[in-house]
Amino acid sequence: QVQLVESGGGLVQAGGSLRLSCTASGRFFSINNMAWYRQAPENQRELVARISAGGNTNIAASVKGRFTISRDNAKNTVYQQMNSLKPEDTAVYYCNAVARPLAWASGYVYWGQGTQVTVSS
Repeated sequence: QVQLVESGGGLVQAGGSLRLSCTASGRFFSINNMAWYRQAPENQRELVARISAGGNTNIAASVKGRFTISRDNAKNTVYQQMNSLKPEDTAVYYCNAVARPLAWASGYVYWGQGTQVTVSS
């Protein structure tokens, strides 16, 4: 079982910055992709950014140029730096990871509990 614990959310004014962190713990062989999703009220959950174990990234068009994703494999931690925040970035942000329990096993998807990001205008 893998636990994902997020931190770094909060309230910030438009134009400000926040840095989210998510650390994976538990029993697993490896972690493949790690990602951040977000869900605003009455909206579907959407992918914000994803990073592979090798460091390849995918960033949603809506945040490209403002958000970056990185990871520290030694700490099983993924980060999301969010700059130039806009009110429309307000959402609950969820950490996501694909982890393999054993070397020969398929990956399973795990989610964090979510952290609220609120951007005031």
